[in-house]
Amino acid sequence: MGRTSRKRSTLANRAIAASAALILGGGGLLAANTYASAGEGWWPGGRDDGQRNSTTRAAGDQPVSTVDCPDVGNSLQEVPDQQRFAVDRELATLDTQITTAYQRFADNRERVQSDRSFAENQILAPLRNERLVTIQRIVALIDRSAERPQGLEQMAPCTLRDDGNNDGDGQNDGGDQNGGDQNDDGQNQDGDQNQDDGQNDGAGNDGDNQGGNAGQAGNGPEAGDFVEIQNVQPNVQEPPNQNGASQGTFTTDCGVNANGKFNPDNVIVAPGVSNGAHHMHDYVGNQANDAFASDDDLAAGDTTCQNQGDKSTYFWPVLRLQNGQQENDANADGGGNDQNVGEIQTPSQVTNTFVGSPVSEVTAMPRFLRIITGDAKAFVNGDANANASWSCTGFEDRQLKDKYPICPEGSQVVRTFKFQSCWDGQNIDSANHRTHVAFADEDGSCPNGFQAIPQLVQRIVYDVPPPVFDGDNPSVFAVDSFPEQLHKPVTDHGDFINVFDENLMEEVVDCINDGRKCQ
Repeated sequence: MGRTSRKRSTLANRAIAASAALILGGGGLLAANTYASAGEGWWPGGRDDGQRNSTTRAAGDQPVSTVDCPDVGNSLQEVPDQQRFAVDRELATLDTQITTAYQRFADNRERVQSDRSFAENQILAPLRNERLVTIQRIVALIDRSAERPQGLEQMAPCTLRDDGNNDGDGQNDGGDQNGGDQNDDGQNQDGDQNQDDGQNDGAGNDGDNQGGNAGQAGNGPEAGDFVEIQNVQPNVQEPPNQNGASQGTFTTDCGVNANGKFNPDNVIVAPGVSNGAHHMHDYVGNQANDAFASDDDLAAGDTTCQNQGDKSTYFWPVLRLQNGQQENDANADGGGNDQNVGEIQTPSQVTNTFVGSPVSEVTAMPRFLRIITGDAKAFVNGDANANASWSCTGFEDRQLKDKYPICPEGSQVVRTFKFQSCWDGQNIDSANHRTHVAFADEDGSCPNGFQAIPQLVQRIVYDVPPPVFDGDNPSVFAVDSFPEQLHKPVTDHGDFINVFDENLMEEVVDCINDGRKCQ
């Protein structure tokens, strides 16, 4: 299988395009709390695709930094089982088209900004035409054995937009970062992240950010993507346990990927497609996972989990340190070819814990159940499916959704994934890979028609230095992403396929329902 081995390379010739750092009195980084709505784009004459309100940017008004396309996959409600593999391949083609268009944009950034007709004729129009043909193939595939989907062709047009850290007009200034109603279970995470600490000083970062042009590969992250965790107010809320709650836990130790299993595939959303993710994944657990792995392959695969009854696969985008160093994927798909560069960081700790429901007992997960939490395209899609949670050790009552944390000395960066805890009782996957599972309601109960299953809570810890954007040795950490997502923290996501053997899954359920702590 395709795999990137774990080696260091020599210092890259290409230095980080550094953003100017704004220094606080305590030596910290002054981070802007601006987050452009998904509707802010640039399309000649404007557009409205029914999912976002679009504004027109005249060339020269404001730097544009990325390509913004409607997510066709999220809009699919029904795909016949016999057509799902082919449809997923076409969706992966859409991702590749966006990646190619973004590279064309990045290679001509200055001309795009000054010449509106160039942007339309050389980037947006060709992309629209390519997407339309692919979308029509998707429609035809579904139409073979299900109701013909309506309106997908209207999702072909894309826009160019800024990255939201570059406004300079005071948009969202005053610094709202308190997390609002961002529950710690990954549901209702649409909080405004308000933080009235005066941190932004009404300056909108004074335009010092590079409009998506920062970072070692030129596509982020930027200074405005970071905030000091000590300036964030506690925002974690959990529903109280009720009578009948299942309060046990089951922890499975599958290591930290010390053996260096990486690939840029995603067998859930792009089966059979090499580099379907366009970013590199860390893997723990099942070692047979690549784009071409079948359920039988996973069942027969080796596992890094100490309990050999757990052959589940757990994977997430790697975290890199952009410090001028390169991995040996610098000229490979998922790595440098997709603007993901820098040293891959091995976590200092990975914890996989299955927990219960605050209102009921849980039932067993079906084998080969697939769950994705978060949205790899949340920067352009908006936060409807976003579920990123960034924090620091010692400060985990403060979770960030659209910012990376700057941790104080002695504290480490923490990524937390809380997966969906409700299952529809029938399907191990769905057309958009989301609707067969759901998050619990605010009180902890499952939506009608869903039943509680053990909830995977994943905690990944890294010993990385705080970001430095200026000086002779710039250094910044960032999660791998699709290149047009600009390494934004809101795009963080986790993937899981249950390959517990049935006896061990029953032990998990019994342990959680009995209120015990097991491993």
